[in-house]
Amino acid sequence: MIHSWELVTRMALAALLGGAVGLQREYVGKEAGFRTHALVSAGSALIMLVSIFIFEEYRTQSAQIDPSRIAAQVVSGIGFLGAGAIIRAGVSVIGLTTAACLWSCAAIGLACGVGFYEGAIYGTLIVLVILVVFQQIEILLIKRKKG
Repeated sequence: MIHSWELVTRMALAALLGGAVGLQREYVGKEAGFRTHALVSAGSALIMLVSIFIFEEYRTQSAQIDPSRIAAQVVSGIGFLGAGAIIRAGVSVIGLTTAACLWSCAAIGLACGVGFYEGAIYGTLIVLVILVVFQQIEILLIKRKKG
């Protein structure tokens, strides 16, 4: 059984890391920001903890319990939330990066939920590098192409 402080740590870290990604999105004026990303990440951590709890609670019974099954549903189910962030604007589509951020925050939350803190922290750093640094690279490449 996981202790209460560990439960809080896992969900709080997930909220903090997801919120960090959300702050960047909010800073650049995107639809889903700080609270949305923090909620997705913390909720994913809780879902992972539920999976672990079910496994621990029923592991002595003859039923086959697979804690990854619920987590797998988060990975596919977050697409529903992400789809709501994608908007068709004329011939353009906007919101794809926001949808990908939400999906990434779900993964960060699952990692925190299972106690894989190092992976969650590195994953958050990589997501933030992609959002900040890659955007600057895109801007430079677009300027060069137009220039």
